[in-house]
Amino acid sequence: MTDYQDRITVEPGKRGGKPCIRGMRITVYDVLDYLAGGMSHEKILHDFPYLTEEDIRACLAFAADRERKLVSLAAK
Repeated sequence: MTDYQDRITVEPGKRGGKPCIRGMRITVYDVLDYLAGGMSHEKILHDFPYLTEEDIRACLAFAADRERKLVSLAAK
């Protein structure tokens, strides 16, 4: 699994405290929404040249980890 902890940041005053990529103003949700809408990694990287493939994988890893934690909590 990709280690997202160095790439995904949460700052209370930025984007309402939502998880962002490397302290920038683009959120994990933004990237996941683009992917869910059918946007390819290549298109995202073209439209947002400051992002990297590792940033996209970090968003996916973050979402997978969050889902895993929700499932663990529900099983208790």
